[in-house]
Amino acid sequence: MASIFSSIFSMFSGGGKSAEAPASASSEPQLYGDCTIYAEPQKEGGQYRLAGRIEKTVGGEVLVRNFIRADMFGSSDDAIECTVRKAQQIIDQNGPSLFNDGAKVRQV
Repeated sequence: MASIFSSIFSMFSGGGKSAEAPASASSEPQLYGDCTIYAEPQKEGGQYRLAGRIEKTVGGEVLVRNFIRADMFGSSDDAIECTVRKAQQIIDQNGPSLFNDGAKVRQV
């Protein structure tokens, strides 16, 4: 709730140059099932675009699925939180087929 107020405040105060994050923000990897989620929101102007990657080790190889969405957030914390939820949704909706093609890196 506090992040909503800080987002609104920063819109009206021009608080764009904070030490919140560099060109892109990231957080600690999150384990979800047999996958690892990396939230890597991209800074665009004073906002953050939802972006991240999902990794899974299959047969000794790390397979990566990158994703970028149109959703924008006023803080990196909000973007990270929603990126993790979106990655969980991608994993749940695709199931094993997310990594069945064997491609090492692919956009989803």
